[in-house]
Amino acid sequence: MTKWKVFEGDKVVWMILFFLAMISIIEVYSASSNMSYKTGYYWKPILQHASFFVLGGLAAIVIHKIPCRYFKLIPLVGIPVSVFMLIVVMFTTRVNAAARWFEVGGITFQPSEIAKGVLVTTVAMILSSMRDEHGVQKRAFKWIFGLSAGICLLIAPENFSTAGITFLVVLMMMFVGGVPWKQLGTLLGILLISGASLFSFLRFAPDSTIAAMGEWPGLHRLPTWASRVQGHGDLPEDAADYDIHENLQVTHAKIAIATSNLVGCGPGNSVERDFLPQSFSDFIYAIVIEELGLAGGAFVMFLYIVLLFRSARIASRCERNFPAFLVMGLSLMLVTQAMINMAVAVGVFPVTGQPLPLISKGGTSTLINCAYVGIILSVSRSAKKKAHKDSGAEAQETAEAPEVPEM
Repeated sequence: MTKWKVFEGDKVVWMILFFLAMISIIEVYSASSNMSYKTGYYWKPILQHASFFVLGGLAAIVIHKIPCRYFKLIPLVGIPVSVFMLIVVMFTTRVNAAARWFEVGGITFQPSEIAKGVLVTTVAMILSSMRDEHGVQKRAFKWIFGLSAGICLLIAPENFSTAGITFLVVLMMMFVGGVPWKQLGTLLGILLISGASLFSFLRFAPDSTIAAMGEWPGLHRLPTWASRVQGHGDLPEDAADYDIHENLQVTHAKIAIATSNLVGCGPGNSVERDFLPQSFSDFIYAIVIEELGLAGGAFVMFLYIVLLFRSARIASRCERNFPAFLVMGLSLMLVTQAMINMAVAVGVFPVTGQPLPLISKGGTSTLINCAYVGIILSVSRSAKKKAHKDSGAEAQETAEAPEVPEM
């Protein structure tokens, strides 16, 4: 009789999820102190956030027990549902000039969070199914590009950074999957030229032109994109001319990091959390560094890097292509978003509005990211069995090998 275990799969991935959850609960509670003070419910932020992690942990436990082959069903339902939700969400109430949230039965979530996971799964299935003895077939590129462009174009008007990160992950998956260099190189060239042109336009176009184009359908957030690009790295020659209120988030994030040291001021002792907007979400990494120091910030980055390398090891053990591409795609999606969030917090990258996966405050986003980790763990279960099977076969071959008499 087989003994049922609660936690199976890669133990390192489980530990990464645990550490990220603990850091998240502590830092979100600290960063939400201003919100707690205004509402009077001092324990609400930590209880609410911890409850989402409990539900996310349960979701990861359930999902990691599902055999990987069943994840191939995700695109069949996920693609049409994602397209439908991304279209409907455009007509919902705007929050901060963006319509990103969808409410069903009192539950609020972002369809883009689901759509990008569905797209990664679909790309993994295409890369694994459209192959021959020479590698990935040329027609696979057309399918991947068509689906990815369609999904990302639906996400872009309300959340351009999410669309960009998602398409970047798809590009990395095509590179890992062995898409022909001629097709991939042509696409990269077009994207580089288009990206440089867009950046130059947002950086140097007159405000009147930006405002006028912002009235066009699908470009209502163009002024926001332009202000973020123009404000990045735009410092006056005289420090006295710097307007601290013009770039409030970036300024206080830099103050939080600059006032930290190797060990930080300690959990709950942040000063900038009371002045930094979205300190519990988009800029929580700055609060992590302020309270846990440079060592704590480096440890958080280390956890994401280990997640990526551990996923690569899991993928290398897979017998089939689909689970290998799936685990790499999901890990690249989580780690890429995390690295961009950190780059924004330290002032290396323009503001994007991207939260830090599995650390920033969030309800359904926490659940969805835990579900993605559950899928990675599901793949690691089958990969672990394969590794044990191979090692057992090698041991048996060694035992059955005839002894060679000494000369």
